[in-house]
Amino acid sequence: MNVELYVNQKVTECVKALYGSENVALQLQKTRKEFEGDITLVVFPLATLSGKSPEETGEEIGQWLASNVPQVEAFSVVKGFLNIKLCGAFWREQLVQIAADSSFGCFPPSGKTVMVEYSSPNTNKPLHLGHIRNNLLGYSVSKILEANGHKVIKVNLVNDRGIHICKSMLAWQKFGNGETPQSSGKKGDHLVGEYYVKFDKEYKRQVSSLMHTGVAEDEAKRQAPIMQEAQNMLLLWEQGNDEVFDLWEEMNSWVYEGFDSTYKKLGVCFDKTYYESKTYLLGKEIVKEGMKKGVFFRREDGSVWCDLTADGFDQKLLLRSDGTSVYMTQDLGTARQRFSEYSFSELIYVVGNEQNYHFQVLKVILKKLGYTWADSINHLSYGMVELPEGKMKSREGTVVDADDLIEGMVATARETSLELGKLTDMPAEEQEQLFRTIGMGALKYFILKVDPKKTMLFDPKESIDFNGNTGSFIQYTFARICSVLRKAHEQQLEPDAGAAELGAREVELVKNMADFPQVVAQAGAEHSPALIANYTFELAKEFNQYYHDISILKEENVAVKQQRLALLRQVGKVLKAAMGLLGIELPERM
Repeated sequence: MNVELYVNQKVTECVKALYGSENVALQLQKTRKEFEGDITLVVFPLATLSGKSPEETGEEIGQWLASNVPQVEAFSVVKGFLNIKLCGAFWREQLVQIAADSSFGCFPPSGKTVMVEYSSPNTNKPLHLGHIRNNLLGYSVSKILEANGHKVIKVNLVNDRGIHICKSMLAWQKFGNGETPQSSGKKGDHLVGEYYVKFDKEYKRQVSSLMHTGVAEDEAKRQAPIMQEAQNMLLLWEQGNDEVFDLWEEMNSWVYEGFDSTYKKLGVCFDKTYYESKTYLLGKEIVKEGMKKGVFFRREDGSVWCDLTADGFDQKLLLRSDGTSVYMTQDLGTARQRFSEYSFSELIYVVGNEQNYHFQVLKVILKKLGYTWADSINHLSYGMVELPEGKMKSREGTVVDADDLIEGMVATARETSLELGKLTDMPAEEQEQLFRTIGMGALKYFILKVDPKKTMLFDPKESIDFNGNTGSFIQYTFARICSVLRKAHEQQLEPDAGAAELGAREVELVKNMADFPQVVAQAGAEHSPALIANYTFELAKEFNQYYHDISILKEENVAVKQQRLALLRQVGKVLKAAMGLLGIELPERM
């Protein structure tokens, strides 16, 4: 039973009985911690119905509820706010209902299809820390939307063509001497990324040389031979040159194998993968259609643009003068293809906030072209991830590699866990799996607990801590619950949610758990896994304080003991469900 809906129903009955009014919009909120109560009614709007002051109106409503609703134990009026306290029997029934609901926190099918695009890597470099935030956000948002009852299509758009890809290819031709992942023993995406960095170093050397001869910097950047070669390679690729195309396929295959390995470590997946090399031509068709409709125009140099100055933007390039496409071209084509395939209710792009302008423009152009579903597009704009030592730069090779970070987290988890000395009887293979679960849980939670819109500072040393707002703390809490339940089972004790009256401490835990569906709904509406993460931490923190203060297995009253075990089991289920929405596993032993 939704607590807020229940109170809303009873107050509605009260307002009808006292004032003869129906269908009144009520304002309810959780009672603030400094006041006694569970739900607070904002009385001010109802004073016009009663013809009395807000305080008198609140007192009148409170008296009616206390007299006519057995579940209302007490009330208090603070100015224009009525604080309502529900009785222990109500919360015991809540625990019984929660325990009986195998899908607690999940909603029935909504009939809504949501597509979530995340990852969107370039095939000229391996995944790095920024990609980790992108992937974890996209996957978690997808899980949360599924819990909200939506059909979710998880998609990846691989940027496998363009000038940046040609830079790696050209550098490999010039400096590679036939090196392959097999010959070097390097992961394919790492190998290709090294040549992207080598291109940039050679490019900067050539620009510097030209500037020393008196050439202006902007002109030197255009004249640099290696950049002109890369631009020519891109043109040859779009013209279907066999030699360039074969090299492109071979180097991309190295990268895909590397990406798949990293995705598996991260625990993310996709329902469908799109490739820019196969969708950019769709965008070119849309550009032709836009030209015919007069939405786009061609400049003297042959380039095609869309004038958005009347919409508060600038003029947007859609095709270069040589006929090659840009990101916007491809995004137009891909969006139309996706809608024709899935007729989505919403399309969410999980992309960093440096692309805010791009997605604003994408929606405007699609609407100008007559696509009414353009309003269904949303950009989940997230902040960048920074390190204690500053920002990362792909071209300079100063990024934090995703694979290195993952293995570093596992190593830290191994070191921290072994120091505790509680795994001596666990087989080595199980230990290694546990270290990976702890390491990945720490990484995911540290990333996801931050509001997506905020730039975040990632410090691996802070992320693995068995105390504090960390994934490891929540995992340890769950393992503690499992340990108690195992011991209870050995003593042939069975949990029973309705065995006894709830104490005040138990009520607080039940109230916290009862909030879970609303948190899931809010996280889905706001596309924010941080709401789930911080709710889970608060529940784990409250449970640990309860565990510290209240006897469970040593309780002499069997009925009370059974009920407390039921409470423990349900807290464990909610923790597991909530962390599952973040893509985090909870081990039963740590």
